[in-house]
Amino acid sequence: MSGGSQVPGVVVVTGASGGIGRATAKLFAERGATVALLARGEEGLAGARADVEALGGTAGVYPVDTADASAVEKVADQIEDELGEIGTWVNVAFTSVFARFVDIEPEEFERVTQVTYLGFVNGTRAALRRMLPRDRGTIVQVGSTLAYRGIPLQSAYCGAKHATQGFHESLRTELLHDGSRVQVTMVQMPAVNTPQFSWVLSRLPRQAQPVPPIYQPEVAAGAVVYAADHPERREYWVGGTTAATLLANAVAPGLLDRYLARTGFDGQQTDSPKPPDQPANLWEPADGAGGRDFGAHGLFDDRSHPRSLQVWASQHHGLVGAGVGLLAGAAVVARVLRR
Repeated sequence: MSGGSQVPGVVVVTGASGGIGRATAKLFAERGATVALLARGEEGLAGARADVEALGGTAGVYPVDTADASAVEKVADQIEDELGEIGTWVNVAFTSVFARFVDIEPEEFERVTQVTYLGFVNGTRAALRRMLPRDRGTIVQVGSTLAYRGIPLQSAYCGAKHATQGFHESLRTELLHDGSRVQVTMVQMPAVNTPQFSWVLSRLPRQAQPVPPIYQPEVAAGAVVYAADHPERREYWVGGTTAATLLANAVAPGLLDRYLARTGFDGQQTDSPKPPDQPANLWEPADGAGGRDFGAHGLFDDRSHPRSLQVWASQHHGLVGAGVGLLAGAAVVARVLRR
């Protein structure tokens, strides 16, 4: 968390019905925030509203497909009419397909791109149309290690996250050029224990899983809330594996290609067969009318970490740098004394 500092205005969270979006909405609610909850699934939205209100926040529910730009624009108008000025917009909503690229149909690939990339673009545009005239506001893009490093079986999702990274960087430079006080930041996530592995369209023979180590959604949500409070940084990394993967990819991407070719197929599946009745939320929400509320957590609570030291390090570069400097200085002094 961010030490209790308050984000002004209404907080909009897309993909708020489950996973990181749901956990993020709850953390904002603990601070008494007014949270606009955007998603497609009715059951999940109802559950998210109950969570926010139980924690002391105020909730508004707005069913919307973020791939529909005009629908997102109308919802943004509705939020400001009903709840007040949008101060923070958090883009989380996504969908995916677990399969080899050659086994993904063109319309499926396009749908992943529309939701996971253009959904962020649409949310950002709606936020900026309200924030820029006021010259204030913050947009947080929930990214992924896969915004930098592609892996097998997730070509559509990796492509969308890479696109989001490029879009984020381009937009940030434009805002800096204009001297705008509207700020954008991005949070790169590791493997997180969310319900997506219970509702993703999967053509894998076994149950899909996040590649260990896995973190609980509250770890991710805490980083999002911190980023909303401190948006001056261009991006934050969550999880030691995120840092290690991004650094390895920068130094030896070819070796990482071969490593992932060897491990990436089995590493994204458990030993259990895929449930024959598993829903798929690509076209319709898995938690639609008459469905069930999946909540924030997925199937892997017993294997997920509730905290990450690396998150703290990412948020406190200055302290980490000073600590490294002190250690280096002490080593030099010790060497001199020994001589």
